[in-house]
Amino acid sequence: MNELHKETSPYLLQHQNNPIHWKSWNPEALKLAQTQNKLLLISVGYSACHWCHVMEHESFEDAEVAELMNQKYVSIKVDREEHPDVDAVYMKAVQLMTKQGGWPLNVVALPDGRPVWGGTYFRKENWLSVLEQLAEIWQSEPQKMLDYAENLGKALESLGNLSLQPLSDYSDFLQNALVNWSKSFDWEFGGYSRAPKFMMPTNYRFLMRYAYQNKDNQLLEYVNLTLTKMAYGGVFDVLGGGFCRYSVDVKWHVPHFEKMLYDNGQLVSLYSDAYRLTKNPLYKEVVEKTLDFVGAEWLTAEGGFYSAWDADSLNAKGTKEEGAFYVWTKPALQNIFQEEFELFAAIFNINEYGYWEHGNYVLIQDKTLEQIASDFDIPLEELAQKKRSFEQTLYKLRENRAKPALDDKMLTSWNAMMARGYVDAYKAFQNPEYLEIAQKNIDFIKTSLTGEEGNLYRTYKNGQAKINGFLEDYAFVIDALIGLYEVSADESYLYEAKQLADYVLDKFYNPQKALFRFKSVDDAALVVENYEIEDNVIDSSNSVMAGNLYKLSVYFGLTHYRDIAERMVELVVSNIDYPSAFSNWLNVLLYFDSAQRELSVVGSGALDSLKIVHQHYLPHVIVSASEVQSKLPILEGRFSEENLHYFICQNRVCGLPLQNLNEVLSQIKI
Repeated sequence: MNELHKETSPYLLQHQNNPIHWKSWNPEALKLAQTQNKLLLISVGYSACHWCHVMEHESFEDAEVAELMNQKYVSIKVDREEHPDVDAVYMKAVQLMTKQGGWPLNVVALPDGRPVWGGTYFRKENWLSVLEQLAEIWQSEPQKMLDYAENLGKALESLGNLSLQPLSDYSDFLQNALVNWSKSFDWEFGGYSRAPKFMMPTNYRFLMRYAYQNKDNQLLEYVNLTLTKMAYGGVFDVLGGGFCRYSVDVKWHVPHFEKMLYDNGQLVSLYSDAYRLTKNPLYKEVVEKTLDFVGAEWLTAEGGFYSAWDADSLNAKGTKEEGAFYVWTKPALQNIFQEEFELFAAIFNINEYGYWEHGNYVLIQDKTLEQIASDFDIPLEELAQKKRSFEQTLYKLRENRAKPALDDKMLTSWNAMMARGYVDAYKAFQNPEYLEIAQKNIDFIKTSLTGEEGNLYRTYKNGQAKINGFLEDYAFVIDALIGLYEVSADESYLYEAKQLADYVLDKFYNPQKALFRFKSVDDAALVVENYEIEDNVIDSSNSVMAGNLYKLSVYFGLTHYRDIAERMVELVVSNIDYPSAFSNWLNVLLYFDSAQRELSVVGSGALDSLKIVHQHYLPHVIVSASEVQSKLPILEGRFSEENLHYFICQNRVCGLPLQNLNEVLSQIKI
C-alpha cells in the first residue's frame, strides 16, 4: 500500500494498492524530488474517467512499470476535481506541447515542478519507452531539459497576457460573433456539427438569452432543437433521469456513460429557464427526472451532493463494462413488453437508429409523441401514459442491476452549481422541496466547508474539509447565494454573498491584470499563476465573478463592484477569437445592454408577486423584494404600509411606482 491510502478522494484511493510509490500533491512530495534530484511524474485523472482506469490496469498495476517509475521518478497522483489548479496549469502545458489534451493527463516535470513533457493515455510499451528516454536525458543532458522548461514557461506566462482593445459597439460585435458562431451549428440534431458532442450549457444559456432579447426566432429555434434532441435520450437517461457527460456520436445517442454533478446542476438551470420561456412540457420532464435522480443518488443527509457516477459498472457476467447499467438487448425488451413491444420499439427506436453495439440498444426518441400517436392512431395522452409506464417498468428492473461506482467526495463549487439548479427549478415550477434542498445545501457549505476566517474549503468527505478553496468555489457559492435571495427575499443571503465577494477581492484579485487569480494569494503559486477566463463545460470562474460583482453592485449601490466587472468584461471580450469559448462573458456583457432592468417589489404580498414574476423568463431583469422596511440600498425608503409597489429601474433611474403586476410584466418583458 502506497501513501494514497491516507487520502479521501475515491480516485486516489483507487490507486492505493498500485505497486508504484504514489504520493499525493503536497509540499513534501515536491521537496523530495528536489532533494533526490529526480524528475516528477505527475498523473492527473478523476474517478469516473474510463481511460484513467484502463491505463491503471495496463501500466500502473504492472510490476515492470512500477520498478522504472519508483527508481527514476517521484510519482504524484492528482485528482483533478480536488486540484483543478494543478490540472489547469499542466493541461495548458500539454496543449502547448502536443496541441491536444484530455485525461488521464501525464506530465514529466523537473524537480522544481516545471513541465518538460506530457501527454494523455499511453499503452504500456510506449509508456516504458518514453520514461526510459526522459530519465536518460535528465542524467546525461540535464541542460537540454532546463532550456526546454525555460522556454515552455515563458510560453505559459504569455497565455495570460491580455491587452484592452477598444470596442465601440457591443451590438455589432455580438452580431458578427453570432454570424461566425452559427456556421458550426448542427441544424439536424442540434449542438455543433462534430463528434463527440458536449452539452455546453453555458453556450445555450447565452444563445437563448440573446435570441430572446433580440427577437431572433431562428436562433431560438436552434436552441430549442438542441435541448429537445438532448432530452430525447441517449445522453439523457430517460429512465432514471440525469445527463451523462457527452455523446460519442452526432445525434446525442451513445454517451460516455459517466454522470457528473456539475453537468446536471447547470443543465437543470438551463432547462428550467427554457421551460419558463417556452412552457415546453418536455423540459419540465427533464428537470423533474434529473432532480429525482440527484435527490435519490447524490443528496446526503447533511445536505451535500456527491460528485459523480462512473461510466463503468458490472455486467451480467460480473465484469466491468462501460454502459452496462444503461443498455438493453432486443430479446430482453421483447420478453418484457410482449404484445406492446412494437409500440415501445417505435418510441425508443429498438431498430437500426437506436442500435449501439454487441446486441445492445441505448434508448433514444427521435420523433415527437404527437408524430408517434398519429402513426399508431392513439390519443396523445394515452401514448404519454404508455411511455411513462414503459419507463417505470424498465426503471424498476434496472434497479436490480449493479449501479455504477459512486464518487462520494463533495466539492464546494459543484455543490453550489447544483444548489443554483434547484433554485432555478423552483423559479420555474414553484415546488417548495426544491427551495428547501437548495437552502439546506448552502447551510451545509456554511457549516462544513467554511473556515474560521470566512474562507471556503474545496472538498469534504467523512466529516473532513480540506484544500483551500479556489476562485471557482467562491464564485459559484456567491452565485448560489444571490439566487437564493432572488427567490426568498432573505437578505442574509445577499450580505453573505457580499462578504465572500470582499474576501475574493482581497485574496484573489490582481488589479494590474484586472482579473482574479485562480488560487488565493495565501497559497503557494504553481509554475505560473493561472487566470481562468475560458468558459468551457463549466463557466470560467472569472466570468462568474464578473456577473456576481455586477449584480451585487446593483443591490448594494457599489460602483466600484460594477467598475471592476465592466473592466473585466471589456478586457476579455475585446480579446475573444471564438465566441463559443467565452459565452458566459457574453452573457455578462448583456448586463450592460440597454435592455437591462431592475425590478423591486415592496410591500405586503411581495413574496407572492415574486413567485409569479419568477415563472416568466426575464434574464435581463435583476429582482429584489421585501415585505417589510429594508436597509438594503436598492430597497431603502421604498416601503409603504398601505400598498404593494413595483419599481422598474434602469441604472438606478426609476419610474413612478406601479401597483398592477400585469402592467409591470408587460413593461419588463421583451
